[in-house]
Amino acid sequence: MQAFTVHKGLVAPMDRANVDTDAIIPKQFLKAIARTGFGPNLFDEWRYLDKGEPGQPEVVRRPNPDFVLNQPRYAGASVLIARENFGCGSSREHAPWALEQYGFRALIAPSYADIFFNNCFKNGILPIVLPESVVAQLFDAVFGFVGYQLTIDLPRQVVVRPDGSEIAFEVQPFRKYCLVNGFDDIGLTLRHADKIKAFEAERLARMPWLSHREI
Repeated sequence: MQAFTVHKGLVAPMDRANVDTDAIIPKQFLKAIARTGFGPNLFDEWRYLDKGEPGQPEVVRRPNPDFVLNQPRYAGASVLIARENFGCGSSREHAPWALEQYGFRALIAPSYADIFFNNCFKNGILPIVLPESVVAQLFDAVFGFVGYQLTIDLPRQVVVRPDGSEIAFEVQPFRKYCLVNGFDDIGLTLRHADKIKAFEAERLARMPWLSHREI
């Protein structure tokens, strides 16, 4: 998992409340057996005028010119601000996969659905919770200034505006530790790889029949 320390990026506004995971990545794309390739289908039903299907080349799609991520001013955005209850609906982990693979490193919203919130941390995305009034101010700034960027400093737990003013945010210490070090659940376990190998070797020495394989 890619570590998150300090990130500066262009901000895109998702000016909708209660954005559910089926909107983030529609159900037909859950058929894929690989964990990659979801970025082109992020917000698929809003982003395109035609219906998308797995494996469909992006070049043949018809983009919706009115959708925010298709507007040239937000090309390359890596920070997404949203309204309350972002990521509600089903618990599909594909939603943070799609956001991360599109290029988003951080989200800012007044609230998130619990499972989606947890899945973001496990997949290298920092979901920041800020008061609704502060998020509203950020929306105004993004709409008002082309190329609006924010710097997110996770070690210091602050969002830095272009004028240098800072907005503090809370993050659970263990989640912060994992993001700063780039540890997903597998990475956390592999910190103890030597101990695991030693345990397996000792166990097989005591119980050699465990190494038997049926042909």
